[in-house]
Amino acid sequence: MYKLPYFTEEDKDTVIAFMKENAFAVVTGAGEEYPVASHLPLNFETRGEKIFLTGHLMRNTDHHKAFEKNENVLVIFNGPHCFVTAEWYSDSAVGSTWNYITVHAKGKIKFLDEAATSKAVNDITNKYVGTGNAASFDKLSDEYISKMVKAIVGFEIEVISFDNVFKLSQNRNETDQKTIIAKLKERGDGQSVAIADAMEKRLTTGTVNS
Repeated sequence: MYKLPYFTEEDKDTVIAFMKENAFAVVTGAGEEYPVASHLPLNFETRGEKIFLTGHLMRNTDHHKAFEKNENVLVIFNGPHCFVTAEWYSDSAVGSTWNYITVHAKGKIKFLDEAATSKAVNDITNKYVGTGNAASFDKLSDEYISKMVKAIVGFEIEVISFDNVFKLSQNRNETDQKTIIAKLKERGDGQSVAIADAMEKRLTTGTVNS
């Protein structure tokens, strides 16, 4: 991880909130020949001081088999990102860069039995669909659920540690940061505007490195 103090978010609650907002994550581990990775929606559970990530994946895939052999996983939460040109700096005789936000969580994965797998699917479905409508988990037939939980397997990941990069031009002076924000908003695409909003929030709360 590209780790510099001024690109690190020190507030744990801010980091956890970002993880929850970007919960379609990449779960990676050690495969036999190459690393394996799964793009998965995750749910969060807090038990005391510990964070657990729950979800499900297809059985008997390369990543399922790899995770069974090695419980150590890295979960990557990606947020907005965009190119920032040095043309926008007061001194442009330096390299351009890329602003982005990401969190890496290290943890240990454990696979669940069918009942707990069913609960994991229920939890993630209710998170996005809600209850009491045609797509709710409780509308699925017992036969369908029984077949489903034989094809997939639920898991939980106990988070051991996590680290982050909130790279938002904190190494530029305040004038440059305001220019970057304006230019990104002018560019107008979703990624650029999201980064501009994150930068602007830091400016208005006084968390600026100049």
